[in-house]
Amino acid sequence: LLLADAAFNTGKYVQGFPEYGPERMGAPITAYNRISSERSTVHSNIYFPDYVVVVDETLLSAVDVTAGLKKEGAIVINSSKSPAELRPLLKGYEGRVCTIDAGKISEEELGKNFPNTPMLAAIVKVSGVIGEEEFIKDMEGSFKHKFASKPQVIEGNMRALKRSLEEVQVG
Repeated sequence: LLLADAAFNTGKYVQGFPEYGPERMGAPITAYNRISSERSTVHSNIYFPDYVVVVDETLLSAVDVTAGLKKEGAIVINSSKSPAELRPLLKGYEGRVCTIDAGKISEEELGKNFPNTPMLAAIVKVSGVIGEEEFIKDMEGSFKHKFASKPQVIEGNMRALKRSLEEVQVG
């Protein structure tokens, strides 16, 4: 939903929605974003995504994360491993495989393992759905509003975003 908010703030039309199954608490969830320069009249799950973001790399062995993923798109995985190391786990997917060590970045910049901020920057970089400068400016405004009483949190999140834009590996 962070990506949908950022895209909306830059003038895009967005839909952002999670899909919850009957699974137990802590089970993997799927969430979708539809982002476009034009209104979308489609209101359904996304079966053939352009991009897939995997926040927990252990899902690679449990879920077919590339099912329906377009070859022209990409998968972005939170991992300390390189794209080449993870490609064999992706059931023959031929598109771009990208990695970002979101855990390490968030630990070093925020003091805790909060991978969402680095993952958000990584998908912005890989997809190009929002210009990087526009994205940074929007996120700074969002963080200033959300964390008004915690300036150190704003600074850490901004460092994590900028660092992630630089460190995402594309393979």
